[in-house]
Amino acid sequence: MKYFEEAKNIWKTQVSKSGQADTVEGELLRAIEKLRYESQNNGNSNWDKGFQLFCDFLWKTLNDKKIFHQSILDEIKRDIDTLLNFEEPYLNDDLYDRITDHIVEWSLVNKSPIKREKDPNQYR
Repeated sequence: MKYFEEAKNIWKTQVSKSGQADTVEGELLRAIEKLRYESQNNGNSNWDKGFQLFCDFLWKTLNDKKIFHQSILDEIKRDIDTLLNFEEPYLNDDLYDRITDHIVEWSLVNKSPIKREKDPNQYR
C-alpha cells in the first residue's frame, strides 16, 4: 500500500468505534475495510444490501474525473465490480489496498475532512 500511514491517520481520527463515520474519508475507509473483512473472514456469507451500499458509495465518491485519470477510474470500476461479484469473494489484499490508496489520494486533493450526513439505509 502506497499511503499506509495516511490511511492509518484517517482511520484513527475519522472512523468511529461503531457505526458510520461523520466524514466522507472516514466512511470510505470504513466501507472498504468492511468489504475486506466480509470477504476474507466470512467468504461473503453475510452479503446483503448493506455491502452493496458500500460499493455504491465507493464508486459514487471516487468516480471523479477532476481527480483521477480515466485509466484509474476504469481500474476502480473493475475493482468494485469484482467486489460486487459476491458469490466469488476476493481474498487477496491488493484490490482493497489499491482502493484504499485511491481513497487517500481523493482525500488529499479534497483537503479533508469533509463532513457527511449518515445514510439512514446503511445498517452495517
